[in-house]
Amino acid sequence: MNIFNTMGVTLAAVLVAGQALAADVTIRLAHLNPEDPFQSHSGTMAAVFKSLVESNSNGAIEVQLFPNGQLGKDDEVIEQVRTGLVESTISSAGGIATHYNLVGVFDIPFAFPNIGVASRVISKDSSFGQKFIADLEGKTGLKVLGLIDSGGFFAFTNSKKPIESVADMEGLRIRTMTLPTHEAIVSSLGGQPTPLPWAEVYTALQTGVADGQMNPVPIIAFAKFDEVQKYLSITNHVITPYIWSMNADFYNGLSDEHRTLVNWAAEVATESGRAMSRVIEASDRGLPALAQKMEVNVLGPEEQARFAEAAQPAVRALIEKQYGAEGIAMLEALLASIEEEKGAF
Repeated sequence: MNIFNTMGVTLAAVLVAGQALAADVTIRLAHLNPEDPFQSHSGTMAAVFKSLVESNSNGAIEVQLFPNGQLGKDDEVIEQVRTGLVESTISSAGGIATHYNLVGVFDIPFAFPNIGVASRVISKDSSFGQKFIADLEGKTGLKVLGLIDSGGFFAFTNSKKPIESVADMEGLRIRTMTLPTHEAIVSSLGGQPTPLPWAEVYTALQTGVADGQMNPVPIIAFAKFDEVQKYLSITNHVITPYIWSMNADFYNGLSDEHRTLVNWAAEVATESGRAMSRVIEASDRGLPALAQKMEVNVLGPEEQARFAEAAQPAVRALIEKQYGAEGIAMLEALLASIEEEKGAF
């Protein structure tokens, strides 16, 4: 794919201008979400990283931020990072899947019992995180700087009715990321998956192309889906990763001092983003605010079990069919890590 044909001359102009103003080292960091660090975890991560790197390098490194998908769709920006046009990006599972499809193993419904276990597993420090990152780096050539959840557990929103049982999913057109595993979840529950890129979701919900969608509460909030959706169902059915990557040649070309700085700044920024997601969920920027505008219901344990009974076999079968023995091995490693981390509590 010709990136400049896809992105247009605007991207080229932006990047050339950035190079003209560059410090000794310039890191262009892109992400899909709002720049405001109090609206999204990737906004937090980018802001903290920029502050730490620029201040601790005494201005030798400049970090230029490109939020809100300014440089293109998620998968396109990852390609820009792989080719060296952009240095770094914080990406959703949907974007990564185009380049590394085993990210789909995270999508076994109800595999994670709580956000505490999820936070420990979806991390560079967990046994699974290390295995996952090593495989991703080996197959994509990217350098992974951070691994974090996408903002919490997914909930369903829609414009038709509360989702209180599996039967309520019947016929609902639910927007998903372009992940076969997410499509399988919706299909197994009786819904109609409608895969769309992020930039098209709000309009699709507004015009009725899709009846609903699924995302964590912080994303539902900053995307203002309450303006075009009436019902919010807290199902906690899946949690997916965001992956922070950097061009490996650029990373390896940094001085030892600058590489160390990038490493620890990314770690601190990632943990800041993880904490911000929890703050947003609990604050007037998250669920309390949405509850004032939407009808909210919470799926109980018995109904969650029925959802899991319907969806888990479908996703596991898809992983085995599409990714083979390698996919099942990665899935089993994930499930083993979940069991391991349960012991921490």
